[in-house]
Amino acid sequence: MRDPLVIGLDFGTDSVRALIVHAGTGEEMSSAVHYYTRWQQKLYCDPTASRFRQHPLDYIEGMEASIRQALSALSPGQRERIAGISVDTTGSTPAPINRQGLPLALLPAFAENPNAMFVLWKDHTAQQEADAINALAHGWTTDYTKYSGGLYSPEWFWAKLLHILRTDEAVRSEAFT
Repeated sequence: MRDPLVIGLDFGTDSVRALIVHAGTGEEMSSAVHYYTRWQQKLYCDPTASRFRQHPLDYIEGMEASIRQALSALSPGQRERIAGISVDTTGSTPAPINRQGLPLALLPAFAENPNAMFVLWKDHTAQQEADAINALAHGWTTDYTKYSGGLYSPEWFWAKLLHILRTDEAVRSEAFT
């Protein structure tokens, strides 16, 4: 393909951003931002309990809206030159999914259950689980927490998922991974 363009998506805490660049020169061709609808309404979060969750539909709708908006600034010929999409996310935002690979929150039975949604980086509901992981890790022959400053954080993957599994039997029984 001659002069390919690439779409970059950055999923952040309150929005998704789409950027279209010329793959050869890095020239910015277009960009757009979509703020997550449910997040803006403060749904599924409880700051007093350090619970910060996002519905997968915010990500899906935000991706569609930001890409469409960024593409709308390009000519039809430029749109035909799109050669790929890259994605950037916050790395520790797990969600329980079913055997078919769907986040549980996309199923009607879990559509309003915060425990079936994405658990954000700043969610600290898993402090007890992080403490348990730390106690276990500090007793191992090799304490792997030494590679992360000596402590496993409640912001990280395993503590978050362990918390969900311990506190929500419906999610635990439906989650495959």
